[in-house]
Amino acid sequence: MSGPDPADGADNGEPPELPVVAGGRAEARERAVHLLYESRMKGLAGGEVLARLPIAPDPYAAGLVEGVELHREELDAVVGRLAHGWAPERMAALDLVVLEVGCFELAHRPDVPTEVVLSEATELASRYGSTDDSAGVVNGVLAAAARELRPACPRSRVPAGDGTVPS
Repeated sequence: MSGPDPADGADNGEPPELPVVAGGRAEARERAVHLLYESRMKGLAGGEVLARLPIAPDPYAAGLVEGVELHREELDAVVGRLAHGWAPERMAALDLVVLEVGCFELAHRPDVPTEVVLSEATELASRYGSTDDSAGVVNGVLAAAARELRPACPRSRVPAGDGTVPS
């Protein structure tokens, strides 16, 4: 079982067509975060976790899992550059997964408004993050990522911040 190829549309610059799910993209993002966290904890590829599910997740969640897997090196480079003082491998796994999903959407899903990416990721970090500071860290890093990854997009006009991780 495999969801839509997140690389589809790369030739024409358009994001792949993914249907809006009944529960909405917020629930799909949450499911993708859970699946990516599971993949990290079990040392499995995201596609392998997807293949082992008894019931396939909605296509948007599967597309996020596959997209993060496909672009993980690029996403972790962005996170590492913007989370001053923290290398991705030193971050709590769940916080890093939320950042990877947010960076993937900022870089590869131009159909998702910047404010939605930041808001949804911050909400996930506040709900599942490793510390009380997780939501602020995620918001700061993704705000900096939005300025870098979507500089010409009027929706990326997020408040200036340095994206540092509080100690």
